[in-house]
Amino acid sequence: MQPLDLEQLRTLVAVADAGSLTAGAPLVFLSQSAVSEQMRKLEERVGHLLFDRSKAGVTPTPAGLRLLGHARRLLAASDEALRDVQGETLEGELRLAVTDYFRPGELSRLLARIGESYPRLRLHVSVLQGSAMEAAHGRGDFDIGLAMRIQAPAARPGSAAAPLRREALAWVGADGRQPARGEPVRLVVLPDSCTLHQFTLRLLRERRVAFTVAHVASGVAGLQSALVAGLGVACLNESSLCAGIARLAKPHGLPALPRVAFQFMPARRGEDQRVTRVRELLAAALA
Repeated sequence: MQPLDLEQLRTLVAVADAGSLTAGAPLVFLSQSAVSEQMRKLEERVGHLLFDRSKAGVTPTPAGLRLLGHARRLLAASDEALRDVQGETLEGELRLAVTDYFRPGELSRLLARIGESYPRLRLHVSVLQGSAMEAAHGRGDFDIGLAMRIQAPAARPGSAAAPLRREALAWVGADGRQPARGEPVRLVVLPDSCTLHQFTLRLLRERRVAFTVAHVASGVAGLQSALVAGLGVACLNESSLCAGIARLAKPHGLPALPRVAFQFMPARRGEDQRVTRVRELLAAALA
């Protein structure tokens, strides 16, 4: 029996994660036509269609989903074998703190992929808000912290302070709704320990925009639910938008917003090389 081709499986995973052949191609450094050819050969090899194709992209078929599970395990084993032979195996326990706003709809899947690639590495993940993360960093409560900075200063690419990702901030609310004219803006926010909470209230006060805090959610998931329910509007980063939430249509009368940067908190003096290596791994996986 002819074995499965690992590169075709890697392309399968890239297309499934990206949602289309076009978006998956850069992830495996191939042209779209080469990706299409690899998927055609893989479908011939297994004897099943692996994706349902539409104008919106691709969706794995039942056979595609079954093969994806095998593909992820095989690729993780292959990568781990290579790292082991090259002496780059990562193992042990590390504490990771991540801001609640960092790609909330994708973070669990991204961390699961890291776990598949590095089965001997055990990450203990805490989701924290602005000032709580700063305080925890000062106490040494975690090894690696990924924070959100508003209008972060420029940093040299590749340096520890270089942002992993930049995103726009936007005024958002329930899809199809606008704030009532002539009334104070009803805000949906996280607790006042949140950096974005502090920024939003300070900005509105500086611009003399009348507002009231209508709802305080404990986390981004709760904030999203409150917005979908129409309880108010919020200042939110673009990767925190979800179904039922949309940018407010202009003119909405609210001030312009800056971008935010997600970046690792400074390494501690004398940091273990293993922690440094994991930070580099996370930078590649989460960017």
